[in-house]
Amino acid sequence: MSSTSTTLTAATVGKAALATLVGLAAYYNDRAIFDENRKGIPYQPGLPIVGNLPLLIEHKDQIHDMFLEAYHRYNVLTLTFSVLGVPRQILTLDPQNVEYVLKNNFESYIKGPAFHGAMNDLFGDGIFNANGDEWKYQRKTASHIFNVKNFRNQFTDVFVEEIHYMMDNIWDKAVETQTPVDFHEIMFKFTLDSFILLGFGVHLNALGTKGVVPFAEAFDSAQRTTFQRFITPVWGVTEFVAQLFQPWKTSMNSHLRVVDDFARNVTEQRREQLKNGEVHKDLLSRFMEASNAQGEPLSNDELRDIVLNFVIAGRDTTAQALSWTFYMLMSHPRVEAKLLDEINANITEESLADSAKLYEAIKDMKYAHAVFYEVLRHYPSVPLNQKYALQDDVLPDGTPVRKGDHILWCPYAQGRVEAIWGPDAKQFKPERWINEKGELKRESQGKWPAFHGGPRTCLGQHLATLEALVGIIFLVRKYKFSLVPGQDITYQVSLTLPMKNGMKVMVEKR
Repeated sequence: MSSTSTTLTAATVGKAALATLVGLAAYYNDRAIFDENRKGIPYQPGLPIVGNLPLLIEHKDQIHDMFLEAYHRYNVLTLTFSVLGVPRQILTLDPQNVEYVLKNNFESYIKGPAFHGAMNDLFGDGIFNANGDEWKYQRKTASHIFNVKNFRNQFTDVFVEEIHYMMDNIWDKAVETQTPVDFHEIMFKFTLDSFILLGFGVHLNALGTKGVVPFAEAFDSAQRTTFQRFITPVWGVTEFVAQLFQPWKTSMNSHLRVVDDFARNVTEQRREQLKNGEVHKDLLSRFMEASNAQGEPLSNDELRDIVLNFVIAGRDTTAQALSWTFYMLMSHPRVEAKLLDEINANITEESLADSAKLYEAIKDMKYAHAVFYEVLRHYPSVPLNQKYALQDDVLPDGTPVRKGDHILWCPYAQGRVEAIWGPDAKQFKPERWINEKGELKRESQGKWPAFHGGPRTCLGQHLATLEALVGIIFLVRKYKFSLVPGQDITYQVSLTLPMKNGMKVMVEKR
């Protein structure tokens, strides 16, 4: 074939490809290629062929606010968007839809294959990532352990022990030296020590360690990478490329090795201790007495998944809830003063020294509960979640769902929507949680899914609330915190809602 013919052929192919691309761009002019135009659902238009992919990339560090902005732009509680390489996403902030997916039609919506794939390396087959019979069995076993009264007292004893260490070695010293302290970092170390002790029966002593704790650093990095997998469909490629061009950065596999080695070493050591007749009451030891769905003793891998899921659930969310609570208290002195009055009226030195009495006193502190609930309305521990539709369906608001669709809901955005919470939705107002009779109000799980909802409602909901309030009471009663000026207090996009830049505070005694 002559060079002229080759040139003509190449030109023809090029023109055909360009014509095909132009045709596809004209047909898929506002959505990702091969995505159908879904009638009956309001949608956010995107760019030809790639859909909303550029928008997602642009706002990946403020994704929760992006969803809130979409509500304000289109004035709808449910809409769909199309992203190249991502299965169909339907975002809903409508409480009736959220409750329907979580509770009323629970069996039709599961953690889908994309969710499981992204979460598997860190979460394994633990309760967060499990579905069906495996999830039901773990849930049943865990519920027995969490409902034991002495486990509640053990929780409180551990928290109080760690709080006293934190006050003596960090806050009292900060008062003396008048040096700023990163409150968020301290809360993470405090809850890491508490939950590793509760979960594995090991004193990690993160609070007594200056700088980073290797396990904590690996654990946190693995979680951040897991969330990026959650929103990046081609994460296998992006992680490979990142490692290729940035080989000095620690890989996900390296972080997982640190986490796995810690869990495995503790588990094997505990097996030997129990074999030698030692008695341990931590979560690991309690689960060692249980069996799996096949009636067999739990393997080291199964124990690793179960206990790490517990640590993730309790440690991160409690640290973040405490951090956001004190941020809001420092920003709202009226609320702080009212909370301090209730603490002084209900908490004595005697009750602080007795876990059972402290628990009884906290139960009756309505305003403290209201403050905590209002913080979780603004800063929910799990700010974004999703389920996978197993079959065609119609949501309560009339939105058609097809098998394989992903339903997203964003509690962070929900808590700021006037159509859900009224014209004062963006205000921090704990009083909204107390009715005319002075009793705590209960909101539906669809409106306030801070602890998830339906059959998968957080098993540790009451323990988490109790322990957060224990921390709040001890610290508010003894110290006055103030924000160091000039900080950017915002969230880090992750599975949960940590503070991106920490939160430096000054502290003085009351």
